[in-house]
Amino acid sequence: MMIRGLQPILAFATAHLDEDLSLAALAAQAGLSPFHLHRVFSAAAGETPKQFTLRLRLGRAAAMLLAGDESVLNVALSCGFQSHEAFCRAFRSRFGMTPSAYRERGFVGGADRTQAKTHAELVDKVGPCIGLFHTNEDRRSPGNEMAYSITKKELAPQSVLIVRRRVRRSDIAATIAEALPHIFLHAQQNGIALAGLPFTRYVEIGPGMVTMEPGMRVSSANPSGQGEIVADTLPGGPVATTTHMGPYDTLTEAYAAIEQWIAAEGLVAAGAPWEAYVTDPGDYPDPKDWKTEVFWPLAS
Repeated sequence: MMIRGLQPILAFATAHLDEDLSLAALAAQAGLSPFHLHRVFSAAAGETPKQFTLRLRLGRAAAMLLAGDESVLNVALSCGFQSHEAFCRAFRSRFGMTPSAYRERGFVGGADRTQAKTHAELVDKVGPCIGLFHTNEDRRSPGNEMAYSITKKELAPQSVLIVRRRVRRSDIAATIAEALPHIFLHAQQNGIALAGLPFTRYVEIGPGMVTMEPGMRVSSANPSGQGEIVADTLPGGPVATTTHMGPYDTLTEAYAAIEQWIAAEGLVAAGAPWEAYVTDPGDYPDPKDWKTEVFWPLAS
């Protein structure tokens, strides 16, 4: 099962977190046997249907606790938990504290109503597919070369949480798919407000190895890291940017187009480029519809 086959299940579960999302219910929705759904879903998504639905329910509950004022019981029921006790056990297991303590702590560094709303919207939008970004579909559309429109713009500095890895080129997709869920969970566990969609920055690109930084934008000016998850900043200032439409494994064409444009314009690249995932594979299962923005910092 590729992303195209997963999409209806992801969408159904996300829209019905307060309903029956048992393996049997999801299998009926997908038109598959429970055994077959469990096998193909786990292979494609990297987690079982039960792990997936529990993760989504707890993620939405955590966002509701921070961004709203409903009682803990109402949050539990609206996210599909059958009792206050079951919710509290599951919440403590994932976030390391009770729902009440999580709400009382609030956003680390504070967050205004707009930032809290953005965080909740991103949890709902990114959560279902956080492990699917940069998934390869192992197919290309022949004769689908893009003509890139490249512009220069000014960006404000952006606080981020990143994981730096040095990997083989063949491991780029797997690294992004593995690292982003850890960063996403870290932000949720520590009350760090999300401020934008996932990205990956490429610090050093060699013929065989790549130093890369999958990450998430956050609102806090000084977010806390842990272990290999560290706080950093996407630099402000001038950048060359373009939009790539299509599979992730053809993104090198966008980078090449920007590099050629910078030289033609007499500009100088200054810093590591990055790509931001505007659409997610769960909402757009066909790779030709995947939209990725590419940014390359320029010397002032």
